[in-house]
Amino acid sequence: MTTPLADAGLLAGLAPVLATAWDVASVEIVSAEALSAGASRLSWALDVVAGPELHRLVVQRERVPGNGRSNVSAEARLLRAAAAAGVPVPRVVAAGTDPGVIGGAFTVTTRVDGETIPRRILRLPELAQARACFADQCGQILAAIHAIPVDAVAPLPEADTLASTEEFLDATGDPRPAFELGLRWLRDNRPEPRRPAVVHGDFRNGNLIVGSEGIRAVLDWELAHIGDPLEDLGWLCARAWRWGERPVVGGLGSRAKLLAAYNRAGGDCPTAREIFWWQLLATVRWGVMCLEQARTHLSGETRSVELAVIGRRACEMEYDVLRMLA
Repeated sequence: MTTPLADAGLLAGLAPVLATAWDVASVEIVSAEALSAGASRLSWALDVVAGPELHRLVVQRERVPGNGRSNVSAEARLLRAAAAAGVPVPRVVAAGTDPGVIGGAFTVTTRVDGETIPRRILRLPELAQARACFADQCGQILAAIHAIPVDAVAPLPEADTLASTEEFLDATGDPRPAFELGLRWLRDNRPEPRRPAVVHGDFRNGNLIVGSEGIRAVLDWELAHIGDPLEDLGWLCARAWRWGERPVVGGLGSRAKLLAAYNRAGGDCPTAREIFWWQLLATVRWGVMCLEQARTHLSGETRSVELAVIGRRACEMEYDVLRMLA
């Protein structure tokens, strides 16, 4: 199976990279299948033969060359540190920034089987056990992420998420009074910061590979940074990631279960006031990110129905901000 990018040299470009990574004479890429694309990256499932072994891999490439949201070398280092800390992640095989390989910065990891589409995770009968333990596992995994030694992933960007969200909204050039109201409340009610830690930045139902027994891997680390660990908890509990269901944690579990597991695993639990603050910031931030997706499509930078649909969700986040502040 081929894809448009494969026709432009994807297969030929990756073969020598993989041969070098495995220290073998040659690699044969026997199949390539385009996966559902994210907003910032393109993905493919690859099957390759190196010597007598078949390797099942995933390749991710920045959607717009030179406009990636993170440094792939830093992300590869982060994934290796996460694995050492006990976080379930795919194993890094190779990473590179040379656009001559496949047209942009890329990472190659092992492929982990399982489900990532939230609607299926919420409904498939064979994932009933995974749903039951979802909140507990999220708490355990987030505690492990926040325990990753900061010096093991250096240099990783440090981020003040409130300040960057304000800057992001200003940069869109799209006045949104509901978001401005939310940002003003956040400025006026900011809690004391926790000890800086590794923050995943996009930990939620949809960025996790789930199997019958539970969470198998954490994906999409391109927004990782050094910051307040409570950011991940607030983001995970935001209504946008419940996919229409009532349970606070990804539409699957309770906040009480999440925080109890986080605490048992060594995490420093937030107060009710702190978790509300971070949930509100997550809601504003995702709304502003939706505006940026719309701008990317409407400007012609990347014409995409997916980006246009995401962009329309900004109004849902405006509603949520006003509802939360009511």
